[in-house]
Amino acid sequence: MAIYSLDGTGPRFEGSFSWIAETAVLIGKVEVNEGVGIWFGAVLRGDNENITIGAMTNIQENCIIHTDPGFPVTIGQGCTIGHQAIVHGCTIGDNTLVGMGATVLNGAMIGNNCLIGACALVREGEKIPDNSLVVGAPAKVIRQIDGNGEAMLRRSAEDYAIRARHFAAGLQRISQ
Repeated sequence: MAIYSLDGTGPRFEGSFSWIAETAVLIGKVEVNEGVGIWFGAVLRGDNENITIGAMTNIQENCIIHTDPGFPVTIGQGCTIGHQAIVHGCTIGDNTLVGMGATVLNGAMIGNNCLIGACALVREGEKIPDNSLVVGAPAKVIRQIDGNGEAMLRRSAEDYAIRARHFAAGLQRISQ
């Protein structure tokens, strides 16, 4: 993994276990909490404001997480940020899944237990209430998520936490 300080401030790691892929990049004001998995090609660039990743959250391959002045990123506990998602200067509540290729822009606030569909575009400053299923570009709430949906969101984060531990224990580079 590539971990960089910027202007004397580098990433902080809380708790006893997180797994970060070798090709992930963390720069500056990034806080990674217990049980987080950051997968291959993800870039977390905390050059303008803080990026906080809640416990048991997974940041999948090729995600970009970035801030602008006045727009930190806070991702709650037990979240899944899907492959190639862009999370920029926003807040994402606990137990929320941001689908593959989705984009969440500055000042957006996503509630707890939400599912942001693949390729959705959550516009600047948009507020998504708790328990919302959101799709489209621009994103629209199409219905509420019930208890079964909440359980599915939790399983996604739990499954990736298990994978992170598996990769931490068993992944080995093969020399050529």
